[in-house]
Amino acid sequence: MDHRLAYPRVLRALSTILDVVLAVLGLGICVLTFANAALRGFAGFDLAWSLEVIGFMLLWATFIGAACAMARGAHMRVTEIVAALVPAALQRPLALLIDVAVAALLLALTVYGADIALATWAQRSTVLYYPIGLGYLSMPVGMALCLVFHLANAIIDATSRGAAASDLTPADEETREGVG
Repeated sequence: MDHRLAYPRVLRALSTILDVVLAVLGLGICVLTFANAALRGFAGFDLAWSLEVIGFMLLWATFIGAACAMARGAHMRVTEIVAALVPAALQRPLALLIDVAVAALLLALTVYGADIALATWAQRSTVLYYPIGLGYLSMPVGMALCLVFHLANAIIDATSRGAAASDLTPADEETREGVG
């Protein structure tokens, strides 16, 4: 479910900033890819640095995109199984357990990603010589941002008077799933 309207002002601003960063990264990837292909096809040469930059931008777009999706509640959920098999009285405790498990996973990915970024920081890219760890830094940054949005969503869910999954209408369920 998209809880961005219930976020504090700081989280709403962060979500908007991340949306802009993601759009800029996507546009940059498209422009550089097209320019490089056009130069290769029409001029007979390519921009050697463009592949490094595009790969770097893809890494960051992936993990920033994950955070943007988390802010929107757009990551996939399979609520039909819970609604069909779990009694209504147990659905909220199960949701809390799932939220805790997801938070633990995001925290582990943040820590592990930071270890990878630090371990590869001294390695340099072939053409531009930037630290390889700068690309790997996208994982812990993206996962930390996901964790922030996940915790905000979990708190909003836990403190809301919202209905259990079995009480949702089809329109509510589509919105909750990120479709509507």
